[in-house]
Amino acid sequence: MIIDMPYWTRVLKNILYVVLLLLGLYVALKLSIFYMPFLIAFIISLIIEPAIKFIMKKTKLTRRTSSIIIFVIASIVLIGSLAWIIITLFSESSSLLQSLNDYFDKIYIQFQNFISSMNFDKIHLSDELLGVIQNSTGDVLEAISNWVRNLLTGLIDIVTSLPSMAICIGITVVALYFICVDKIYIIDQIEHHVPKVWVKKIGSHMRDLIKTLGGYLKAEASLVLVSFIISLIGLYILEFMNFNISYPLLMALFIGFVDALPILGSGSVMIPWAIISALNGDISLGIAIIVLLIIMSIVRQILEPKLVSKNIGVHPIFTLIAMYTGFKVIGVIGLLIGPIILIIFKNIFASLIDQGVFKTIFDKK
Repeated sequence: MIIDMPYWTRVLKNILYVVLLLLGLYVALKLSIFYMPFLIAFIISLIIEPAIKFIMKKTKLTRRTSSIIIFVIASIVLIGSLAWIIITLFSESSSLLQSLNDYFDKIYIQFQNFISSMNFDKIHLSDELLGVIQNSTGDVLEAISNWVRNLLTGLIDIVTSLPSMAICIGITVVALYFICVDKIYIIDQIEHHVPKVWVKKIGSHMRDLIKTLGGYLKAEASLVLVSFIISLIGLYILEFMNFNISYPLLMALFIGFVDALPILGSGSVMIPWAIISALNGDISLGIAIIVLLIIMSIVRQILEPKLVSKNIGVHPIFTLIAMYTGFKVIGVIGLLIGPIILIIFKNIFASLIDQGVFKTIFDKK
């Protein structure tokens, strides 16, 4: 038997190339989590960079002066918003945690009343099966209650860990200042210490990655922020008008989180909320929530074509797989991170995907 050594050498080199890229991506993700304050500062710097260039163009000021002006404005907005969010989140989370059992007891009683009102004689359900349905409903509600309780407890723990949070916020603010003011110097230093071949290859990949992933994240973050702000303002207005809105900030955050998921949207939260409110007899609240959803949808439809292109080259089924995989590996936050990692993979392995992964690795040329 004659072994085709050149062929298998090429196959092993391709496999090693893919493994090294995956390993590098894994290390990069771990480092990004470890150095999260610097990553946040870098992302904020990308967001405020157009404002810095606008000030430089309109006022003819130096980059340093323009950066300091925008940095001060951004810092005041950031720290003020964080302070309000932390205080409100602590208040609402503590209140919801105390009354959580009452809410789930009401849901369980309503479901039991619904089961009792149904006529199951026509479909011939046995008493044993009805008992299983009722018991399983209680188990499901208890599991959801425990999950929500753990989530709220974790949220309160994060909010109350003021020393570590203050350090992270302080480092983020200082890092943001240096990135904005000394951006050109930092880029020059990186290019000075990194081999030119690396600069060309990494620079090419980074430009493509920033163009696809960065543009996508920036656009999606803008749309989610708009949805969050509209829902937050709308819910506070409804609360001011004496509608039964107990936790406007928590609900707005939840709506924004679900709206950030590629396949789901704010309607998957607000429509069931409106239906449940109407079934409970609060029809005016159900109508108000639907009106708020319509306003959010109209604003999103107006802004979305200008901010993000739908064609990111990833089919919804693969996005759904990425969301599920992220959820199974790292929990709820994986629903957001999964699609992002999918886009990164697609960008890094673009040539392999276009030519066919296994065909490129194993085909004889």
